[in-house]
Amino acid sequence: MTDLGEWVRVDPHATKPLFDQLRTQIIEGIREGRLSPGSRLPTVRELAGELTMAVNTVARAYRELEAAGILETRGRFGTFVARADPADSAMASAAHAYAAAAKSLGVGKTAALGYVEAALS
Repeated sequence: MTDLGEWVRVDPHATKPLFDQLRTQIIEGIREGRLSPGSRLPTVRELAGELTMAVNTVARAYRELEAAGILETRGRFGTFVARADPADSAMASAAHAYAAAAKSLGVGKTAALGYVEAALS
C-alpha cells in the first residue's frame, strides 16, 4: 500500500479547499510516478488520520477521483489507482481534433502551438 502521508501536504489556511488540495496532489503523484497504476491507496479513515483531516474530506477527494476514472474502488479490497490515466486518451483525442482543425485552416505548427500556449497561460 502507498503511504500518501509521506508526501501529501495540505494547508488548512489556503484558499483552495482541503479536498481539492488532496485531489490535486494525488493526480500529481500519479503523473510524477509516485503512484503507479494498480497501487493501493490507504483507506479513507487511515489517510484522514495521517493527514489530520476529516473523513468526509478525504472521502470527497476519493469520490471525485473515482468519478473522473483516476481511482477505482474494488469493494472490500480497497481503492486503487486506475490502470490507465483517462486524461491520456482525452488529451490525445483533443490534440488530434485541434491538429486537424489547424491543418484545415492552413495554420502551421508554430502558430498552432502558439495558440495552445496562449490558451494555457
